[in-house]
Amino acid sequence: MKLDVLVFASHPDDAELGCSGTIAALIAAGKKVGVIDFTQGEMGTRGTPALRLQEADAASKVLGLSVRENLGFKDVFFKIDLEHQLALIKKIRQYQPDIVIANAVTDRHVDHGKGGLLATEACFMAGLRKIETTHDGKDQSAWRPKHVYHYIQNNYIKPDFIVDITAHWNTKVASIKAFKSQFFDPESTEPASFISSPEFMKFIEARAREFGHQINVEFGEGFTVERPIGVRDITQLV
Repeated sequence: MKLDVLVFASHPDDAELGCSGTIAALIAAGKKVGVIDFTQGEMGTRGTPALRLQEADAASKVLGLSVRENLGFKDVFFKIDLEHQLALIKKIRQYQPDIVIANAVTDRHVDHGKGGLLATEACFMAGLRKIETTHDGKDQSAWRPKHVYHYIQNNYIKPDFIVDITAHWNTKVASIKAFKSQFFDPESTEPASFISSPEFMKFIEARAREFGHQINVEFGEGFTVERPIGVRDITQLV
């Protein structure tokens, strides 16, 4: 299956928090979108790997993803090395996305910036034909995405562009809440965490409203780019 857009996420729920409104907008426009999570979030304060996988499946159904996979990297301890680069290269060549969206270039959690850089390097390397990989016993062809974008996570980063997600805000919220173990639940007996307070969800809404305000819409998601974006018609900008 060829995907139009492939989203990389260091943890289950990174994609939902960072760019699920954009994912929902793309799918509503007829695009095929997949998410590949690097880890099962096993070092997180709440939940279990098995539960996180179930929640990721539930969120995928909310969004209507064409593909969702988990690479089983070690949470917190995965590295930018040959083993992990090759794992991403194989997936890029398998799904041949035109656009890759990856973790923030820098953030509070060590895995976010690391995951963003790993994706950047793998996207370039996937286009080098002398790097040999196979899938289902067959040689893979080189493939380099046309664009790599990075969503913005906990720490504020000035966006290079903002996507209007107003029509898909409720879908974004529903996809986040699919991760029931991670976010505010007054009946939960799990330890409190950075993201489990009711204030955290208010922060997610405030960030989306802030980005939306910058382009005169209600809700937005911000992204950074690795190279300038070309525009053919400046009259079509929001």
